[in-house]
Amino acid sequence: QAHVAECGGGSVQTGGSLRLSCTVFVETSSDLCMGWFRHAPGYERVGVASFVGDGTISYADSVKGRFTISRDPAKNTVYLEMKNLKLGDTAMYYCAAESRFPECIRMQTTVSVGASASATRFRFWGQGTQVTVSS
Repeated sequence: QAHVAECGGGSVQTGGSLRLSCTVFVETSSDLCMGWFRHAPGYERVGVASFVGDGTISYADSVKGRFTISRDPAKNTVYLEMKNLKLGDTAMYYCAAESRFPECIRMQTTVSVGASASATRFRFWGQGTQVTVSS
């Protein structure tokens, strides 16, 4: 069992910045891969950024150069630094964590190609944090 806690969402104007954080509380120690997904109204939930293994990082094309994912493995925490935010970044942002290696690879691929992921695709999910960008 695990509990995923996200924070850091909010409302900003275009060009602004936000920093999201996600901490996974697990009963037993395990190597986790972690990633961020977002779900905008009328669209599917899609991958944004992921951190797999010792440092394999992937980004969706839409956020490359603007978003940065980082991780503190000692705290099971992953961060998403978002800069130069655009109207199209408005969405509910979800943190996902996974302990099974094949699914970690799937997470990495999902993010890289900007594919969608259902709410049951990966093992652990947070409740989401809203990011709203306005002009």
